[in-house]
Amino acid sequence: MKRRSFLIKSIIGSIGMAVADTLSVNASSVESGRMEKKGKALFRIGICTDLHQDLITDGPARVQSFITEMNKLRPDFIIQMGDFCVPKPANQPIMDIWNQFKGPKYHVIGNHDTDGGFTHDQVVEFWNAKGKYYSFDYNNYHFVILNGNERAPENKLKGYPNSILKEQHNWLKQDLDSTNLPVMVFCHQGIDNDLDGLKEGNQMRILFERANKKAGFQKVQLVLSGHHHEDYHNVYNNINYLQINSISYQFAHLKDGYDFASTIDPIWAFITVYDNGIIDVKGKRSSYKNEKETGEYDGYPTVPFISDREIKVEVRE
Repeated sequence: MKRRSFLIKSIIGSIGMAVADTLSVNASSVESGRMEKKGKALFRIGICTDLHQDLITDGPARVQSFITEMNKLRPDFIIQMGDFCVPKPANQPIMDIWNQFKGPKYHVIGNHDTDGGFTHDQVVEFWNAKGKYYSFDYNNYHFVILNGNERAPENKLKGYPNSILKEQHNWLKQDLDSTNLPVMVFCHQGIDNDLDGLKEGNQMRILFERANKKAGFQKVQLVLSGHHHEDYHNVYNNINYLQINSISYQFAHLKDGYDFASTIDPIWAFITVYDNGIIDVKGKRSSYKNEKETGEYDGYPTVPFISDREIKVEVRE
């Protein structure tokens, strides 16, 4: 009986090990399938926009949350996409927090960053930015940062300027012509959004499409913007336009004007680009501190989050 019991236990044990091995192989296969779906990560970017330090009361805490998380996740670089802070000494604490990130940091100028009469050059100096508009390469990708806040001399209209003038336009055209790498573009104002977006948006879209046609592949892959405090993704003529929601608030569109609908938690995006053409966007979700009447208006919905998205772009052979 003891021998029979021993044999039964041995057989059961062998079966169990075989099952465990099979499960292990299957688990590895599943994980391998996931990796194949995502491909190899080329780089990761942490993105926030529209802090509006000079309009809110908890700006330092929101930036600190972003920077603390980015130092944990360790993206290849971070970028803020405008309406960050005006270049005055009282905002130095914001810059000190931003500079805690242990890696490359980039800036896009927004329309509110010159409030109070400051110039673009003063903003660039205060932020230690690379320029008013500029480009750089990283891991076989080309990144373009635009300044959509130029004003033509003949433009006497009140309100914020939202233009890219001839000099910058010519620079952009030459910059795109000079690279054979896939391109990502950052601009504060939406290039795909005619509701207070870039005035020359249609002209810019045509420029991108012609650059793609000339290159013979999907050269300009992704165009990112802030400014509108919204959450959307559009595709025009095989070019992706991604709006990143504000880290701080959305406009509550009331019947008699508007108010601020601040999120309880700061929100931002974390983007991973893979070698098989998948661009993975991980957003953050929150809720509003106070329920405000958002109302109806001719734009995208008012939401307290940045959506997770998986964008597929063409990979050049």
